[in-house]
Amino acid sequence: MKFLDEAKVYIRSGDGGNGCVSFRREKFIEFGGPNGGDGGKGGDVIVEAVEGLNTLIDYRFQQHFFAKNGRAGMGKDRHGANGADAVLKVPVGTQIYEEDGEILLADLTELGQRVVLARGGNGGFGNAYFKSSTNRAPRRANPGQPGEERTIRLRLKLIADAGIVGLPNAGKSTFLARVSAAKPKIADYPFTTLQPQLGVVEIDGREFVLADIPGLIEGAHEGVGLGDRFLGHVERCRVLLHLVDGTGGDAGAAYKTVRAEIAAYGNGLADKPEIVALSKADALSADDTKQQLARLKRAAKKQPLAVSAVSGDGVAEVLRALYQVIEKARPTAAEASTTTSAWQP
Repeated sequence: MKFLDEAKVYIRSGDGGNGCVSFRREKFIEFGGPNGGDGGKGGDVIVEAVEGLNTLIDYRFQQHFFAKNGRAGMGKDRHGANGADAVLKVPVGTQIYEEDGEILLADLTELGQRVVLARGGNGGFGNAYFKSSTNRAPRRANPGQPGEERTIRLRLKLIADAGIVGLPNAGKSTFLARVSAAKPKIADYPFTTLQPQLGVVEIDGREFVLADIPGLIEGAHEGVGLGDRFLGHVERCRVLLHLVDGTGGDAGAAYKTVRAEIAAYGNGLADKPEIVALSKADALSADDTKQQLARLKRAAKKQPLAVSAVSGDGVAEVLRALYQVIEKARPTAAEASTTTSAWQP
């Protein structure tokens, strides 16, 4: 399945049905009176976060969505049927913006969350609605109200507890494949990862979701390489795992390159907790490992970990460090219930 994390969609809700002008005409009933029914309501356009989706590829080939119009009212006090809603199913973590891409309309972070983006028009009143003691035979009915139309942008940001960042070929995909059942592409050339990957990690009987994004290079915030657009997928992470290739020269310089791109991206990503690890430790001698760890410590101003995804050395320590930060950052049950009750569809 191809990965698509942005889509532009045109939506339109349904028009309301027209009211009906009708009078009761039956034998032996001289003054039947008005009996025109009301028109039905137009359908709404709704976006719903569903299970089983992790991409917006469905909106690549279909970008226009229309709800059904309400049916017109009829005689004998028959009201028109309401128009069917148009439901856009999206992955959890989808953000909905106005056409300009700046105004956030909704952020679907929970399974089953629904947001009405365009409400259908109300149906018009039939002439039976206007009957009164002084107007016994009204000959007027209201037309249905028109629906709403707008263009929106869908932007997917994956829901993960931890995210892996680093230069290309830093061992990110190898680490994800080692600790989860994910099967990312692994090769000895840069940019083997072209789209974000998710994996469920288990450590000490606990689980969390780990995300791997394509590598960053110097100038990524200006569009160099694959750019920094994939950093949006780790914005929701509670902690970052920064992997630095121990075999790729100065580990401290490599660390600073990635941190500079994260800082240039903004959106609070540079302020997230970070676990720093020197990868590919199995390919280094003891002296080289010590030297690279010292360089990395000076650059990161924290004690880095040494890890080898191939041999498994240090993997458990990295996962435990990640989980400790995730556990502290997770909201309590009371906070979670407050957040859920505050949301209104």
